[in-house]
Amino acid sequence: MSDCITHSAPEPIFAEPWHAQVFAVTVALNEAGRFDWSDWAERFSITLKRNGLKKELDGGDDYFHAWLETLEALLAEQGKAPTDDVQDIRNAWEEAYLTTPHGHPVHLR
Repeated sequence: MSDCITHSAPEPIFAEPWHAQVFAVTVALNEAGRFDWSDWAERFSITLKRNGLKKELDGGDDYFHAWLETLEALLAEQGKAPTDDVQDIRNAWEEAYLTTPHGHPVHLR
């Protein structure tokens, strides 16, 4: 009789799709030479501390909100994504999302 090994499906690496997206954007910007990863890590660490995130983080929303905050600040500092522009786009997405009928794709105007 042979042993049967069952494999369960692996847990998702990211809890939410936007977590994966912001991570991928950050990695792509780093690979494109927009910033040095050690600088990114230092900035991210500062953001985590400033937000009081000292506990063991599990990669949930708190972690990725801090990740996004760091990325936005870095891009704003470089002049690549000024804070006002980011806020305008965020507002436009929110408006589009709230006014799109359920089940339809969300589009920016």
